[in-house]
Amino acid sequence: MDSFGSSPGSGSSQPSTDAIMSQLQNQLAQAYAEELVETLRGKCFEKCITKPGSSLSGSESSCISRCVDRYLEATGIVAKALTNYTMR
Repeated sequence: MDSFGSSPGSGSSQPSTDAIMSQLQNQLAQAYAEELVETLRGKCFEKCITKPGSSLSGSESSCISRCVDRYLEATGIVAKALTNYTMR
């Protein structure tokens, strides 16, 4: 059985539009989450980690926490503004 719920080779059952849309939405959400993690890792690491080592100092940990919080807040503000803009 494939990811759309039909058996391969049967040919009698086509995936529904809803199933395809759901799978695409899931894949887009996963891709967005992966991109977000990579962006946060890159930006916050570059900004906060001055001397890479085996563990984070207290100031590095605090900096990363603040960096992630600010980035997520800014992302939420932009998403809300875009949503409001597209609903006009």
